[in-house]
Amino acid sequence: MADIKELEAQVAALKADVETLKANAPEDKLSMVVMSGDLDKLLASFIIATGAAAMFEKVVMFFTFWSIPALKDPNKTVSKDAVSKMFELMLPNGADGTKLSQMNMGGMGKAMIQSIMKKHNVMSLGQLMKTAADSGVQIYVCQMSMDLMGYKMEEMIDYPNLKSAGVAKFLAEAGTSKASLFI
Repeated sequence: MADIKELEAQVAALKADVETLKANAPEDKLSMVVMSGDLDKLLASFIIATGAAAMFEKVVMFFTFWSIPALKDPNKTVSKDAVSKMFELMLPNGADGTKLSQMNMGGMGKAMIQSIMKKHNVMSLGQLMKTAADSGVQIYVCQMSMDLMGYKMEEMIDYPNLKSAGVAKFLAEAGTSKASLFI
């Protein structure tokens, strides 16, 4: 009789352990910090995001600092202070204004890579961003970085899952993800 009670206690403990594991298991999700505003790194970020959207249930991108200008709609303007205007003059005005991180050569490198991409039927950054939107990829824009650089949500691209958030939101998402990347 003691053996049965001991066995029942062990089974109950194992069941509790399994429930704890289930509760703390990562979700079928990829979380990514996108910090670089370089064209090649943005392309890589969106290629990974769109590929992951086909594999994972959820993909979350957190744009911070130098990546934020790629999300700006060049046709939208908002009132800015002098420092914010200076940032705007020095940074790309939308995805089309991005440059390569290496061998940009005054824009020649960018034109060359875009030509090669077209020849090989590789989607452009704009097409990848649209595919990400169509695939349900969630984009959070770092509110602190936007505040520091003078960006406002009203000037960002029209993207169905674009929201501002703080680092705590990204950490919460990353903490429950199967994979997290920093680009």
